[in-house]
Amino acid sequence: MTNSHKVGAFTFVLHSHIPYCRRAGRWPHGEEWLHEAVTETYIPLLNALYDLQEEGVPFHLTIGLTPILCEQLADPLVLEHLRAYLQEKQEAAEADLRRFDPVSERQLHFLAGFYAQWYAHIRASLDERYGGDIIGAFRRLQDAGCIEILTSAATHGYLPLLARDSSIHGQLATGVRSYMRHFGRRPRAIWLPECAYRPAYYVDAPGGRWRKPGLEEFLAEQRLGLFFCETHAIEGGTPIGKAREGVIGPYGEVPKRYLVPIAGYTEPTRRTTYRPYYVAGTEVAVMGRNNHTSMQVWSADWGYPGDGDYREFHKKDGVSGMQYWRVTGPRLDLGQKDLYHPDWAEYKAYQHARHFAGLVEQLLNEYARENQGDFGIIVSMYDTELFGHWWFEGVLWIREVLRNLAASGTVELTTASDYLTAHPPEDVLALPESSWGAGGNHFTWDNPDTHWMWEPIHQAELRMEALVARYPEAEGPAREILEQAARELLLLQASDWPFLVTTGQARAYAIERFQGHLERFEELARALEAGTAEALAAGAELAGRYQALDNPFPDVDYRDFTERERRI
Repeated sequence: MTNSHKVGAFTFVLHSHIPYCRRAGRWPHGEEWLHEAVTETYIPLLNALYDLQEEGVPFHLTIGLTPILCEQLADPLVLEHLRAYLQEKQEAAEADLRRFDPVSERQLHFLAGFYAQWYAHIRASLDERYGGDIIGAFRRLQDAGCIEILTSAATHGYLPLLARDSSIHGQLATGVRSYMRHFGRRPRAIWLPECAYRPAYYVDAPGGRWRKPGLEEFLAEQRLGLFFCETHAIEGGTPIGKAREGVIGPYGEVPKRYLVPIAGYTEPTRRTTYRPYYVAGTEVAVMGRNNHTSMQVWSADWGYPGDGDYREFHKKDGVSGMQYWRVTGPRLDLGQKDLYHPDWAEYKAYQHARHFAGLVEQLLNEYARENQGDFGIIVSMYDTELFGHWWFEGVLWIREVLRNLAASGTVELTTASDYLTAHPPEDVLALPESSWGAGGNHFTWDNPDTHWMWEPIHQAELRMEALVARYPEAEGPAREILEQAARELLLLQASDWPFLVTTGQARAYAIERFQGHLERFEELARALEAGTAEALAAGAELAGRYQALDNPFPDVDYRDFTERERRI
């Protein structure tokens, strides 16, 4: 029951995702990405949430853990490498402690000791507080009713740009199966990768017209009742994008689709991110990102992480790689950065948490006042890795926001699905094709630098359908090959590879990973297409070698990729 004194609800929706990087090397790209995220974000966040729970603070939040991230967090080899990483970082800080003079380099010496203790604490948290079981730690918080864990597409595939409905189904079915294995229950809601949505549409092709379902229909099939979208998809207006990027470019417009009309559709009288909507007449709902609160963090101009007292992410010690400096001031050259003072930063985090909680109260009060007391919700959506990794003090800020709002007389902390259950949608919305990327469309993933990647993906999708048709109930070597081919196809479809090419963060690495999964898939497919006992035996041996490298989703079902196109 909603407290009669509350005027509205709030939930963080945190999206956690790291590309598949198991056994993909170390710095600058590879497993170290995952080690950094676990060390600086996931374990500190768990510590913050467990601290609140042990203090009796009635907090709630919503967090997505992508299936491919969960597979890696539960992998013994990844955890073994993580422990080695943590030990190396602690030893590097201890070496700095000896290197810096405690008198002439007093603050650097202090910071080296600070980091040595900090990494030791993370190591102890992993093994002593959580028993080396990161997934189990999140699961227990969900079982206690403190958090809701969202699922996602298996490998964070960019669903609107996949050509075949079998691939969308395969991504979602594999993701749900992984979630149930890790968390012991069905997911209630999903984070669509990159908030990328496509509505139902028609395709005219030789031989007739085909109907492509909207993503909500795939979600309904998986019994997923809720997903999330970017602000402009609900409210209209200029797309903002999560980082206020404004690039449109020649591929910037969403595809021109022949949309399937919604029978009896009436445009909602109000379109607001403070309320959920049913999508296209289904019982699947959507919630939109609240722009005002989100930009309070994301904005490069006035977001909290740009405060001068917070730790500077980009400047690192030339010997140890430790980050010993603070932001200092906007647009300062790295050489002009002052040394970091953790106590100054902690003070600012407490201040900013109080400011944010006050902003949430103000916005919900204004919404209720302007809408006849309607009990709305603010959904503040962020990449989880922003907190702790990019914004070192961000996890502390989240903890204190939750503490402040748990004590609020007007705001109800909730999870997204709990709010939806208590306040089901009143309107149906024809949601436009959209994402939370640059320009609010597909440009980040399909542009002149990445367009070449999609044809091999689409060819592999068709090839997989043909293999499933040829081996509908495979056993023995053929099944082993098909299961590994399904894994390689899922990994090939990851949105991370075109994203990294577009941003230039790791272009060569992303192309190498993309081509590697493509080549593995094609080798396995050739063995199946040959079909001889000799070819299948060789293919099974190959599948075993590739599974040693790419082993997620032990319960993958290759039959999820059965052809599903609908002719009308």
